[in-house]
Amino acid sequence: MPKKPDRLSLSRQLSRRKFLLTAGATSVASILLKSCTGTPSSQTSASTASPAAVNVSTGISPETAKIRLGFLGITDMAPLAIAKEKGFFAKYGMGEVELIKQPGWAQTRDNLEIGSAGGGIDGAHYVNPYPETFSEGIGTKNNIKLPMYTLMRLNTHGNAITVARKYQDLALGKDSSPLLTGFERTKASGKKAQMAFAARQTNQDLWARYWLAAGGIDPDELLDTQVIPTPQIVAKLKTGDMDLFAGGEPSSKRALKDGVGYTAVLVSEMWKNHAEKVLTVRADWVDKHPKAAQAVVMALIEAQQWGDKPENKAELAQILAKREYVGVEPDLMIDRLTGKFEFGSGRSFDNPDLALKFWHGDGVSFSYPYQSLDRWFLLENIRWGYLPDTFDIDRVVKAVNREDIWREAAKALNIASAEIPQGTSRGVETFFDGIKYDPEKPSDYLKSLKIKRV
Repeated sequence: MPKKPDRLSLSRQLSRRKFLLTAGATSVASILLKSCTGTPSSQTSASTASPAAVNVSTGISPETAKIRLGFLGITDMAPLAIAKEKGFFAKYGMGEVELIKQPGWAQTRDNLEIGSAGGGIDGAHYVNPYPETFSEGIGTKNNIKLPMYTLMRLNTHGNAITVARKYQDLALGKDSSPLLTGFERTKASGKKAQMAFAARQTNQDLWARYWLAAGGIDPDELLDTQVIPTPQIVAKLKTGDMDLFAGGEPSSKRALKDGVGYTAVLVSEMWKNHAEKVLTVRADWVDKHPKAAQAVVMALIEAQQWGDKPENKAELAQILAKREYVGVEPDLMIDRLTGKFEFGSGRSFDNPDLALKFWHGDGVSFSYPYQSLDRWFLLENIRWGYLPDTFDIDRVVKAVNREDIWREAAKALNIASAEIPQGTSRGVETFFDGIKYDPEKPSDYLKSLKIKRV
């Protein structure tokens, strides 16, 4: 078995994992401009008072009951809030979990770098591919490597692309091409259309780019981009200086309610059961507390199962409405939590299959951290020139992805075998425009894309 890479500071647990390289693996470069900016700022903590512990035999004894986890105030942080409010953290011996609300993804990065010992955080509800790039020293302070582990995925769906009200007559949907003429006219006048998202390289940036490119719009040629924390993004749209944004809910619903924009497309319409947020934790914390890491995953799995039950959606909206979590009225969240979609363009439908989900559906796990999905985010970063085409996707994903911890947690919970993936790949993915992503053929995927920087 190959030796573990010293430069990623991998743990003894990691050394036991397989490192078989695939034929489609590419090699690494380690340079990239810092992906998001921002300075450390104050953090808002959920109440540190833990629910009463539940007597339950879990078969594990966590090394600590404490961990500090960051999150953004958007609905897909729900598993963390559920685990806290319903007592699942305490049930599995993690009664002193502290949830720390972050102003943005950049501040989350800053606080991960500091770590809990310095007043920061140990892990977070976070976006891809930051666990991988941070582990390589890309996008971190002074490009210092910050080894991270991905322990699980927290959700699928719950994101949308919103356009300004001035494009109301276009009644946009999956097809972005009606925007092309207007964007070209704006560029000819000496300006560019404006697009916003919460962090470069990551989920929302990549969703918006994919949607635009599928309609023949080159986002780099025709748009300027702004990085704005998701909770603040609608306020920016109100100024009239923004044309579109991609973000997690309730941002799109807020824009619709405030009359400043409408939902063009759900990301779940672009890619059903798409990858979304992950739970990522500093590698040094997991290496020191492997049983506690498993206990956290166990608590969050139970939270995901609870959150997916239709009868719990109303209570979930009430939980998320608390100021320490999302902090908006339940009515702003409940429709899209249950699959009732009003787009503001004359389009509407009810489809619970496209709503925010956490655990399992359509025969696939939304919780298990498929390595094939991690690879897609890195491939898209290569596509747009954020990463060089020599980046060793296979090596880095295998170093960061700790699907073994998820499997141990699922085993301890007696999860049905049908709900435990047999392998680390989800297989071939098909997007709304007919493009297919085969994780075994990354080069073919990149070749199939018409607009790209690689």
